[in-house]
Amino acid sequence: MSDFSPAPGLRPWQRTAAGAGLLAADGGIAATIFAEMSALAARTGAINLGQGFPDEDGPAEVLEAARQAIADGVNQYPPGIGMPVLREAIAAHQRRFYGLDVDVASEVLVTAGATEALAATILALVDTGDEVVTFEPYYDAYAALIARAGGVHRTVPLRFPDWRPDPDELEAAVTDRTRIILVNSPHNPTGAVLDAETLTRIVRLAEKHDAIIVTDEVYEHLTFGVPHVPIATLPGARERTISISSGGKTFSTTGWKIGWLTAPAPLVTAVLAVKQYLTFVNGAPFQPAIAKGLGLPDAVFADAAAELRAKRDVLAAGLEAAGFTVSLPDAGYFIVADAAPLGYDDGAALCRELPDRAGVVGVPVSSFVHPDRQDAYRSLVRFAFCKRHDVLEEASTRLSRLSAG
Repeated sequence: MSDFSPAPGLRPWQRTAAGAGLLAADGGIAATIFAEMSALAARTGAINLGQGFPDEDGPAEVLEAARQAIADGVNQYPPGIGMPVLREAIAAHQRRFYGLDVDVASEVLVTAGATEALAATILALVDTGDEVVTFEPYYDAYAALIARAGGVHRTVPLRFPDWRPDPDELEAAVTDRTRIILVNSPHNPTGAVLDAETLTRIVRLAEKHDAIIVTDEVYEHLTFGVPHVPIATLPGARERTISISSGGKTFSTTGWKIGWLTAPAPLVTAVLAVKQYLTFVNGAPFQPAIAKGLGLPDAVFADAAAELRAKRDVLAAGLEAAGFTVSLPDAGYFIVADAAPLGYDDGAALCRELPDRAGVVGVPVSSFVHPDRQDAYRSLVRFAFCKRHDVLEEASTRLSRLSAG
């Protein structure tokens, strides 16, 4: 377990950058690892497996619904809480897949992607000195947002290769100072799906310490044989849980930035008080399109997961053939590989060499970890497999150069 809060005396923007590990020694902001790796890919012509965006479009029905909405004039400000058609679709989705009944008028909020939902939630609920517990590695926005809110980021490590939290470390991390337990499952970057015992323990700890549970469930439909269980479905969780998701990952529309949250009405009201002064509203023609997607038959969701699983297996085989040790993910867009068997104990250094050595770009897992915890993750690299089969096969061929030389 570790905790992090930026040094005193920083400006708010510097505190945000420091939380994400991007504050340079001279007080400026360093480039994110994603920007650095994408620039390397562009300069070298390498295959970019660093960022998690698909290179294929999602369901035709969803894309056509967006085009139709634009043609029909759905191009002005939608309601601040989201268009009724999407809020109704979100409520129906929660009932259909999870048996959760949410009130369309007061318990659903549409946001500019899951990231805005997370930002508005943390800014609404976290005050100076409040503690937020996450698992580590973590999506980098968490640390930045917690720091901007003035909170203290406490982490519970997930360890390669099985990524299961130690129950005692989780118990120790949550205290009466904990304001939010932020649960990312299915997990980015590891692809882990938290087990029922861990989820139950989180609910019990939240009850014991009167904490709010915030979930990031954007990969909810992209699991590979391991079911996703929303924590809000567990006894005692519903009244203290803010569940966050989006359409970007499920429907391969990451650029549309249509996200949402569901929660008890008082929590939605609190988050809306902040959210309405961030983007205000967004994506009018995309909202009915995502609503269309949420109502598609079960087979569409199952097929999307099956196709992604097949892509995972292509890249996993290529990484193993190249000499990496692979942790096979149970969900999501990413696979984590250990470069130590290849003689690389520094994943960041390897990632900077990979474009020239093998024509492939990955991202070091140390980028998702606070500085004092990085040694345990130093040799690990995250690769995205949400790409076309031919791209993954070519990447695997290129990676074989590492074992050859």
